[in-house]
Amino acid sequence: MNVFAAIILGLVQGLTEFLPISSSAHVQIAEQLLVLDHSLTRPELTAFIATIQLGTEAAVVLYFFKDIVRIASAWVRGVTSKTAAASPDAKMGWLVIIGSLPVVIVGLVFKDFIEQDLRNLYVIAFTLIGFGLLLALADRIGKRTKPLEQITMKHGVLFGLGQALAVIPGVSRSGGTISVGLFLGYTREAAARFSFLLAIPAVLASGLYEFAKSFSDLNADSLFATAIATLVSFITGYLVIGFLLKYLVRGSYLPFVVWRVAVGILVLIGLGSGLLVA
Repeated sequence: MNVFAAIILGLVQGLTEFLPISSSAHVQIAEQLLVLDHSLTRPELTAFIATIQLGTEAAVVLYFFKDIVRIASAWVRGVTSKTAAASPDAKMGWLVIIGSLPVVIVGLVFKDFIEQDLRNLYVIAFTLIGFGLLLALADRIGKRTKPLEQITMKHGVLFGLGQALAVIPGVSRSGGTISVGLFLGYTREAAARFSFLLAIPAVLASGLYEFAKSFSDLNADSLFATAIATLVSFITGYLVIGFLLKYLVRGSYLPFVVWRVAVGILVLIGLGSGLLVA
């Protein structure tokens, strides 16, 4: 892999990981357009993607580092103290843990089916369009009045179920959880912020597992390009988180809906013309 292709994939990963447009879909499309499936073996490509995902995972941990430390500390204190357990941060710790369970269960049970049958560009095209329209509906009819502090355990589980939908390529982890949050009446910013916090355990666990399992498949020639792509995804991802949270104070999700539908239609056109292969 050349450095140019590595930078492009790093940018795609960083730009799309936290926006509700599906990073897995965009990376898979980019792989084909860059013809990487001809220049790299499947294990090498899997190892490359797993490694650059660590860049965006590091970005979200760094961005929310103070929140993570505060929530984790409060949760630990709350395990042994009823008074500490009543604090908002301790409650948030339990919300993240409970909300993470659905994606873990779904990922383990359906892992083979997802990897063998769902990683298909037709599936991606229709989920980009379908869940894009669902996001538009949620943004349209949601009351958008509840702050982050009002999330209940029941709603935490529902957020988690939204995240679990992201095992289907093209759905988007943030898109699924944000849509649920909007339907439940949370503000755009609150839904996005909890989506990011909820993603940390699942994304880190799956990313580190895939990295450890596949890193040895990278040869010496690919390591430099992989390091460049990982750095690019880290910087880009960090900037995107800050942009999205500031944008959602006043902006809507409509631009992301339009993007999802447009990309989905273009993928279908590409498949029909032979430019892309399912």
